Amino acid sequence: MKSISIKGSKRESVGKKASKALRNAGQVPCVIYGGDQPMHFNAPELAFKNLVYTPDAHTVEISLDGATYRAILQDIQFHPVTDRILHVDFYQIFDDKEVTMIIPVHFIGSSKGVLNGGVLRKNNRKLRIKALPDNLPDFVEADITELKIGSKLYVTALENEAYKFMHPDNTVVCQVRTSRNAVDEEEDEEEEGETAEAPAEAAAE
Repeated sequence: MKSISIKGSKRESVGKKASKALRNAGQVPCVIYGGDQPMHFNAPELAFKNLVYTPDAHTVEISLDGATYRAILQDIQFHPVTDRILHVDFYQIFDDKEVTMIIPVHFIGSSKGVLNGGVLRKNNRKLRIKALPDNLPDFVEADITELKIGSKLYVTALENEAYKFMHPDNTVVCQVRTSRNAVDEEEDEEEEGETAEAPAEAAAE
């Protein structure tokens, strides 16, 4: 998985007044959980641009006063009016410990059902997976090529040895639903078969 680097500074004062002063100075109050004890720090608001405003998933390399901590984004708070970042929570990760993370789904292929007029419904554009940090994928690939009208793609079809899905086996990732313009695929195939047989019959006569 791709990683983003953020350089910050540890902070001692964690009160509301101190946090407000940081925000006024263009800094974001943050905290890292998962280690021996929580670590409070602040970093420039611009440093979060490629981490927050993207559909992709990333791990984070956080540099604080000469030390580096590997983490993932756990929670983020936005101002209800301005949408500015108010606070960010990170969770520290370790090479030998599995971590749970939400990963985006990339849909590939051309569905047979969609080609026949069906509509692809993406039930889950992101999935929660559990894996060792080095096995975290940038995205989960879902091939929709074989989906016909009425077919569903379940999370079990995306199983991978490197990670496991934290969803029930009957979780639907996507499905092809019928529409007014949909063509019945079986009837379409039968018509093609009849068309192919017609010249042969004519030749026999």
